[in-house]
This record gives sequence, structure tokens and C-alpha cells, in this order.
Amino acid sequence: MHHPNVLEVRGLQVELQIEKEYIPLLKPLDLTLGRGQVLGLVGESGSGKSITCYAILRLLNPRSMRIEGSVQLNGRELSTLRAEDMRRIRGKDIGHIMQNPMNAFTPVFTIGSQFIETLRTHSKISKAQAKEQAMAALADMNLPDPVRIMNCYAHQLSGGMLQRVMIAIAMCLQPSLLIADEPTTALDVVNQLQVLRELERLRSEKGTSILLISHDLGVIAQLADEVAVMKTGEIVEQAGVHELFDQPQHEYTRMLLQARLHSRKDA
Repeated sequence: MHHPNVLEVRGLQVELQIEKEYIPLLKPLDLTLGRGQVLGLVGESGSGKSITCYAILRLLNPRSMRIEGSVQLNGRELSTLRAEDMRRIRGKDIGHIMQNPMNAFTPVFTIGSQFIETLRTHSKISKAQAKEQAMAALADMNLPDPVRIMNCYAHQLSGGMLQRVMIAIAMCLQPSLLIADEPTTALDVVNQLQVLRELERLRSEKGTSILLISHDLGVIAQLADEVAVMKTGEIVEQAGVHELFDQPQHEYTRMLLQARLHSRKDA
């Protein structure tokens, strides 16, 4: 039985412990993401967007942070899983595309060897099958010359290409949830559009739900069905994308929209 919601976050909060003090980084937060939906999480840098994503992925250091609340993926509670079970889920069931794609790849191995290794870690296929899948996925991404890309090292490819390689890996693994943390920030407009187009394809072809984190409302507007606006560790407004752009309720949302209009006039 498919659970109706891919992601359900209830009362997720994060506090940083410094000596005897606890500093709230994330106030109790609720999020729901349905199958094949895109939820945009928007806010200025430092508003808690990345903390939210790391808390969902369980990548925060439990020694210096106090983390509470429930995170369910397809009805399965993640917050109580053992670390190794969580590691299995990351990558296979939850994909993660990060802001600086360089960090996702090891500099000393080719893109191809890492792609193949990742596929084989998560599914029982031969090296030849994995290579075939990887090449096909790169070709699907409209990346020129998949053979050359497979033989490249991360530093030989542009940020836009690396982002698309990461999406190609997600296409193969077909996670039910993809967390895209500022996936277009470091890219020029042409590459931004390509990456957004591929994310849209991942959603439409594979039914993947996407949590799209960005400070850029333009990016959110192109892809998201629903938008949650974050300010200093809490969600101040959540609404359908059209509603939010047409009738923002919170002054902070209005400020973000104004700032975007001004920056577009200057551009």
C-alpha cells in the first residue's frame, strides 16, 4: 500500500548546544509532501532552510545538536532508525542534490567510476549493466558525449554539468524524495533552466517528490506546486504557488517578492 504522503515532518526542531545553553536553530516545524509534488522552501540565507534539509537527512551532529520531532518517509519513521539503515535510505530513497556539486564527488576517481559504484551500492546489478544505465542517463540529460563525461574527474566539469550528473544519478536510483538544496545558485541562467527542466522531468517521468530549497523566488515559481516561506528558523507562511505570489499574507513574504521585483528591474 502506497502511503499518500511521501514526506511527513511533524514538530521537527533543532537546538545547538553551547556549554549549558541551547540555542534554537529550527523552531518546531511541520511539512507534508505528496507524491510527485514539488514543495519550495524559500528564505534568505541563514533562515534555517539547509538545517531543515540536514535534519531530514539526519546529517546533523547529534553531539552538539538537540534534534526532536518526527520525520516519516512513505509512512516509515526515520528519526529512530539506526545510522546504517539511514545511510541505506540516503541515496536510494532520498536523493540529495547539494549547492556545491564538487562536494558530492571524490576528486581522485572519475565521474564514471563513482556513478557506477553508486548504482551498484543501491541495486544488485553488474558493472556492465551499471555502466550502460549511467551512460543512458547522461545521454537523457542532454549532456554531450557521455563517454567523455564518464572519463572526466569532477574538476574537469562545470558546475552545471555536475548538477546534471547528480540528477542523472537520481534518475537511475529513482528516489521517492529528492532534496535539492539551492541546486541552481552557482549557475548561469542557461544552466539554471536546464537543471530545472531536468528536475521537472524527474518529477513527471519518475513521480519523484521534490523538496526544492532556494533563496530565489524565480526558481521556486518555475517548479513548485506549493511554497513554504522560512524566516529565522520557522515557517511563517505556506500556500499554493499562485496564491503565494498573488496574495502573500506575511510581511516577510511581501518583502521577498518586492526584493525580487527590484532585482529583476536592475538586471
